Amino acid sequence: MEIRKGIPVSPGIAIREAFVLDSGEATIPRRVVHEEEAGREVERLQRAVADAVKDIRTSQKRAEARIGKEHLSIFDTHVATLERGLLDEFIARIREDHYSAEYAVSKVMRRYVKMMMGDDYTASRLPDLYDIQKRLLRCLLGERRADIKKLTQPVVIIAHDLTPSQTVEFEKDKVTGFATDAGGKTSHVAILARAMSIPAVVGLGTITADVSGGDTVIIDGNTGTVIIDPDDDTLRKYSQMARSMEIFEMKLAVELRDLPAETIDGRRLAIYANIEFPEEIPAAIERGAEGIGLYRTEYLYLQKGRMPSEKEHFEAYRWAVQQLGNRPLTIRTLDMAGDKFFGDIPPPVRNPLLGRRSIRLSFEEVDVFKTQLRAILRASAYGRVRILFPMITTQHELLYARQIVNEVQGELDAEGVPYERDIEVGIMIEVPSAALIGDILARDVDFFSIGTNDLVQYCLAVDRANEQVASLYQPAHPAVLRLIKSVIDVGNRYQDERRRGLSVGMCGEMSGDIAYTALLLGLGLKEFSVSSAMIPEIKKMVRSIDMTTAREVADEALKFTDAERTQDYLRTITERLMPEPGKRVGSEVQ
Repeated sequence: MEIRKGIPVSPGIAIREAFVLDSGEATIPRRVVHEEEAGREVERLQRAVADAVKDIRTSQKRAEARIGKEHLSIFDTHVATLERGLLDEFIARIREDHYSAEYAVSKVMRRYVKMMMGDDYTASRLPDLYDIQKRLLRCLLGERRADIKKLTQPVVIIAHDLTPSQTVEFEKDKVTGFATDAGGKTSHVAILARAMSIPAVVGLGTITADVSGGDTVIIDGNTGTVIIDPDDDTLRKYSQMARSMEIFEMKLAVELRDLPAETIDGRRLAIYANIEFPEEIPAAIERGAEGIGLYRTEYLYLQKGRMPSEKEHFEAYRWAVQQLGNRPLTIRTLDMAGDKFFGDIPPPVRNPLLGRRSIRLSFEEVDVFKTQLRAILRASAYGRVRILFPMITTQHELLYARQIVNEVQGELDAEGVPYERDIEVGIMIEVPSAALIGDILARDVDFFSIGTNDLVQYCLAVDRANEQVASLYQPAHPAVLRLIKSVIDVGNRYQDERRRGLSVGMCGEMSGDIAYTALLLGLGLKEFSVSSAMIPEIKKMVRSIDMTTAREVADEALKFTDAERTQDYLRTITERLMPEPGKRVGSEVQ
């Protein structure tokens, strides 16, 4: 049994055999053969080694014709490693442990990879080892490589990293959890995992070297623990924990679904859901969502792999509105780039998070922007729709975006197409500049939505998807808390000055972490938009506190000078108010 610690990004416990995903989407299943079959497996292995050697020599000859012989000794080393260094070990695992040929290769090679990772010199030779392994497995597997899209039984995915487009293809009944070498707590893959209720741990560093396909793996997305080949007692313990958590969550959801999000002393809050796909809406409502506070429409683009047509946009939005009844639907316009790309828009080459992304991309691709706005406005004729612009940094950007909305409204008027003329327009507050000029931006919008994922990233200069700086990503940092307070204060001032007021919500992952609920209530936040799986716990926390206590918590938290002390204080408050077991994602690792 081996225990690894990473960054918990999506709560829950998954216990399944591992599917180790490489760039070719192949997995080596754990397979044991009968003793009388060992001879046949050895023969298969020897044929595969011979084929791999032939393949290496062919590559060597092709390269020799282009660059000469003097740089090609590495091919001789690969042949020697296969024929004299590794073959005997492979055969021993087949004869002694009764492994299949593929599984013997996988286990032996992963042991060598782990041994070599501890030393800079030997680690530099790892690409050679990976090359040998891939050639040999290719010869063994032939056309029988496993395809993640054709899984026949539930597994947990083990990968170096995943892309959003890969993650959206996961079928919940087949992919029960995942663990990756790379990644951060608020990467878009992590957000998707929470939306899909798939337990996940990221930032493990070498998990792909530690796990072989077919190994039994426990993924604890609550604490960031991954256990490889657990013993019987550990397996029994985690199985009981998973069942207890499932019962607790079902009970909580049923008890609170029809109750208001209201503090002990009667302060009413709104709890909305964040979604990636309209199909998530029924489950969100079932958990008690009062509407959708963030519809991340970029996943419509990722699913299509191209620019969706106006009709495709409109049908998705109209269906979503109709599912909600009289509840609001907040549609964020295209927030592409960073770690989200699709076919028609190439990824930027340098500093993607500081470059051609979000509203900037929409301004460059005005026709694409107008297509989406037309569909949003048309859908507003069927229910309560709000438009949300991402990554606004200046008043000029906001006014230009509103100008484009006005142009689209004029086009629809000319065509006689109905829409809600008084549609609400809001902006994401997710960069420090927007937070600092909130009083200026408030003049031209109906609502703010604080996007803490990017706000923390840009405020602290920490890439939120980079596991190497995960410890520096601190939502409880005094600078972040002061920015959040200033935005909420602006909203509260404008509530008094304007007829309709200026509502302030939070749709970032911070709002879905109950460790921050008391603090955010005390700061004056009135709208929470969270992944639907977290709604029952957030509502439970709201109903467990009064506003006097919440304000005291906020006042005390703002006095601390470092994030760690603030986090410890908030964790203590949370555990005192809600001692029941639940999803504590983010309360241990930031």
